[in-house]
Amino acid sequence: MANIEGTSKTLVVIAGPTAVGKTNLSLKLAKEYECPIISFDSRQFYKELNLGTAKPTSEELSSAEHHFINSRSIHDFYTSGMYENDAIKKLDELFLDTNIVIAVGGSGLYINGLCYGIDDIPSDLESREQIKQRWQEEGLEVLQKELAEKDPEYYEIADVKNPRRVMRALEVIEISGKTYTSFRTKTKKKRNFKTIWIGLEQDVETLYVRINLRVDQMMENGLADEVNELKELLHLKSLRTVGYQEFEGFFKGNIDLEKVVELIKRNSRRYAKRQLLWFRKNEEVKWFKPGNSKKVIEYIDSIKSV
Repeated sequence: MANIEGTSKTLVVIAGPTAVGKTNLSLKLAKEYECPIISFDSRQFYKELNLGTAKPTSEELSSAEHHFINSRSIHDFYTSGMYENDAIKKLDELFLDTNIVIAVGGSGLYINGLCYGIDDIPSDLESREQIKQRWQEEGLEVLQKELAEKDPEYYEIADVKNPRRVMRALEVIEISGKTYTSFRTKTKKKRNFKTIWIGLEQDVETLYVRINLRVDQMMENGLADEVNELKELLHLKSLRTVGYQEFEGFFKGNIDLEKVVELIKRNSRRYAKRQLLWFRKNEEVKWFKPGNSKKVIEYIDSIKSV
């Protein structure tokens, strides 16, 4: 827990891998404390993306006050730094009427920005363009290998399938001579609220079964139709994500729908693994098994007023 002396305002963060049960717990806590929920799932910000992002259902959204779900368009430029500013402003508003707010999601960079602040990381347009050109000419695998050699710590937790993440890290390394990781460990910004971190974890076998079942349910609910309506926009950054990017080969006629489902399941499992690696590095996280909402509430009550 990040404890800010003299404040009764508390942000309860529910973190963990995809499909572990974060939404269910957030709704139970919102009911228990009669408080609002803010999302830090960067995929659920976009109103055009529904089935592939596993958003709360309409019924779930109506059962508690939610913020940052369906708040952006896939055409919008939006970054973790912009989210940090927006979320801080929203919390200032919400804390006028409540002492507790629930934050739920799986995007580690976004919640770290909200709780600790985004690091002041250097940038250089010329270097960025040069690395982008290398990506186009040499391919992502070459850049991935270079990142693994120059910053193995970041490589282990980064979404290295995302060219933007890889190129950004290499840009920082090139212009600073330091690892990208070294810029992500600076002094935390002061916040006017304290934070209680709740992590949900499950044994790998059970989690992978849940992920596979969720993907099957997405397909049954019409994910292919949803992506088909967006197929001309798959180049957008907001759609370069699991559940959408896998359809690109299908639309080009290179793979069938069965292979698409297989790829979504595989990439979702890999994404869950990266999420766990990210959140397990945070020593403030108290870990619970899904379904233990009673123990979570007891834990929150035992420390929120300390």
